Amino acid sequence: MHQTSDPRLMKNRSRLGHKVRYALRHPARVPTHLRRAGRNAWLRLKHRGNHVAYYRAVMASDTARSPEAAVGGRPSHARWLAIGQMQYDYLVEHGLRPEDRMLEIGCGNLRAGWRFIEHLEPGHYYGIDISPDILIEAKKTLVRYGLQAKVPYLTPVDNLKLDFLPDSWFTVVHAHSVFSHSPLEVIDECLAHVGRVLAPGGFFDFTYDRTEGREHQVLGEDFYYRTETLVRLAQKHGLTAHFMDDWERLPHGQSKLRVTRSEARVTG
Repeated sequence: MHQTSDPRLMKNRSRLGHKVRYALRHPARVPTHLRRAGRNAWLRLKHRGNHVAYYRAVMASDTARSPEAAVGGRPSHARWLAIGQMQYDYLVEHGLRPEDRMLEIGCGNLRAGWRFIEHLEPGHYYGIDISPDILIEAKKTLVRYGLQAKVPYLTPVDNLKLDFLPDSWFTVVHAHSVFSHSPLEVIDECLAHVGRVLAPGGFFDFTYDRTEGREHQVLGEDFYYRTETLVRLAQKHGLTAHFMDDWERLPHGQSKLRVTRSEARVTG
């Protein structure tokens, strides 16, 4: 198992002591945090027991303020472009080919997706998201970059069972900053079904917020998992998960696992 001595991976952001220290270091951020905490508490109460419905409401609220910030957390177009470019470059370096058939889970407003669509053959990109609001913004991104002829599919979903998608079809499945906002039961649901839609030799890359201390969550939005927890969850569903060390060198703040249901194809 991958090991690191990075002290940031031992932080428990849900503890009161951490919150107090963070507030003292960043007092200007306190009002925003309090507003978000109040909004989230109300939405969790309104959608009690249904995380997808709760987070859909979070996304609707965030998208209304700033679609780019809703998928990236920072209201900066330059940051939106940079994170999308990073995702794209990484997959291309790992062998993403124009003929690949790609499913992007949590495609958002196509921060990386527009680059994937441009790279892939027409009809080879399928993006899903739980937020209809962000998918409307995704369509605007398609128009902005003139990608209509690539005929991508964009579909809202209310779970990650993937039951409307064909067996053994997608050679690449990708989810950036999705499981970092998901409780374990949502991740389990996805891993229980993603193997069915993966083509032989295909892979599923997903990022997550990694901790080497106690697993925890903040505001019902940000979830921190130990790598071994997700590896075991994948194994439960007959999948093999591999920690992507080379992803760690990139400036993004999350870790990445690659999941396969068979021997990974040779690339490069």
